[in-house]
Formats: sequence, structure tokens, C-alpha cells
Amino acid sequence: MPSDHYFSECPASAGGRHVFTTELRGFELSLITEAGVFSRERVDRGTRLLVKHMQVGPTDRFLDLGCGYGVVGVVAAKLAPEGHVTLIDINQRAVALARENLAANGITNAEALQGDGFAPVSGRVFDVIALNPPIRAGLAMVNQLIEQAHSHLAPGGHFYLVGRTKQGVLRIAEKMRQVFGNAEEVAKGGGYRLYVSVL
Repeated sequence: MPSDHYFSECPASAGGRHVFTTELRGFELSLITEAGVFSRERVDRGTRLLVKHMQVGPTDRFLDLGCGYGVVGVVAAKLAPEGHVTLIDINQRAVALARENLAANGITNAEALQGDGFAPVSGRVFDVIALNPPIRAGLAMVNQLIEQAHSHLAPGGHFYLVGRTKQGVLRIAEKMRQVFGNAEEVAKGGGYRLYVSVL
């Protein structure tokens, strides 16, 4: 039995492609998923909470960190038609799907890059960074991503993080406060909480 996780670099699990439509922030989206990526059957509740409440300006530089098949990045690109959206995931299959989903939804102001954490965007800064963290990869990795987010955020920028209450997101929010000096709970529901830190 394969030991793939959605944060595996090269998932080996086989499975048919799945196509579904959903509405987020008033946009009707067509999404393609496959085995070996996170929440392949539907948009998970944490991502829905993030997408519903994240603030994205029309010219923002937006980073969807750990993008999976690209839901957050697709919505962000539609909310920032004069901005630019970068999607990153370590999972090669997820990145390929994210590129397909950008194209399927008519997105031209975004790119999907494969790599570990912030490695593909070294030296770049963003107005908004959004993260639905890979809790199963361990708290140390999540803490490292929060620390790196601080150095990749433009002055006045927003860092959003969503997580499950049962998986320790309150503790993760404390790490955000340590790193950024602030972390506000924006919304909660379905067992998830959304936090934002402002630089």
C-alpha cells in the first residue's frame, strides 16, 4: 500500500481524475483533481473558510503556499485581475493540476511552481500569503513556513493561515504572534479557524 501524503513530492498512488464545479466568492469554478492530492473529492471546509474571508486587492501580489490543485490561487487571481498570483506545492501532481485548473478557468495572471516551501520564490515578496498548512508533516515544518512567510511579505502585507482546532491551530496562532507580533482570528466554522497576521 503506498505511503503517499498530499505533501509527497512524487505521489505514486493511482486513481481516476475527478472533475467537479463549485461556486466560491461568486465565481463558478471548474476543478480537476486526481489521487495523491489533498481533498480530491470536494473543496475542504478549511479552504472554503479561507477563500470566503481572505482580503485580496485588485493589484495584489498573492502567494498560494501549498496550493494543492489550486483552488485558493484560482480565486485569488480572479480577485486580483491586475495583480499576479503564484501557486507553489512540493507535490508535482498537484502543480500539474493547478496549471490545468488555471487554464480551465481562464486565468492568465498566475503561475504554478513546483518546489519545497518558499524555495521557488527566493527573494520575492508578496502582499498576501495564504497557507492551509500540512499539519501531518509536523509542527516544526509549519513553524518554519510561518517564519519564512515573514521575510516574504511586503510591508503592510497579510499572512492568512487556516487550520483545524483539533489539530492544534491555536498553538500555531501563538507562533504567528511570536513571529509577526499579531494574529487575529478572522473566522471559524466546521472545526476550522482562520487567522491573519499583518506585517
